[in-house]
Amino acid sequence: MADDHVPIVETPKNAGRTLCWRSEEDTDAFARALAASPALRDAFIALHGDLGAGKTTFVRHLLRALGIEGRIKSPTYAVVEPHEAPDGLAIFHFDFYRFNDPREWDDAGFRDIFAGPGLKLAEWPENAAGRTPIADLAIKIEAMTDDTRSVTLLANTPRGGDLLTHIAA
Repeated sequence: MADDHVPIVETPKNAGRTLCWRSEEDTDAFARALAASPALRDAFIALHGDLGAGKTTFVRHLLRALGIEGRIKSPTYAVVEPHEAPDGLAIFHFDFYRFNDPREWDDAGFRDIFAGPGLKLAEWPENAAGRTPIADLAIKIEAMTDDTRSVTLLANTPRGGDLLTHIAA
């Protein structure tokens, strides 16, 4: 890129980071730090990782940190589970693992959900590629042979950069 041209899309400060979660307590601590960020309210977080990597476990910890009580179901078959935090925050937990019909996106009203307020968390977002907006924060969780998790965080927007900054504080 020429020095006299402004980039079309700016990369947020602190665009990426890698963490190691040694236990479920580390997952919980990360979820609590993320839940305390004001930038989380209307964020879209994409969760990547193989089956059993810990995506749903992380979401459960995050929802608990946001005040959600009771049973937190995986939306594997329903595709989306809506929640409402005690402070009124709308939260939508998507699991696109079985998503294979783009018409379902429009029929289910997902476009309206993503365009509206609230926190959106999506497991297997690559299965809805081209339908979801760019994730503010992408989290890739990899199960390692020693039962730890390697967690790669990538901020794709200024809001995602704010989330990373808050987590690091």
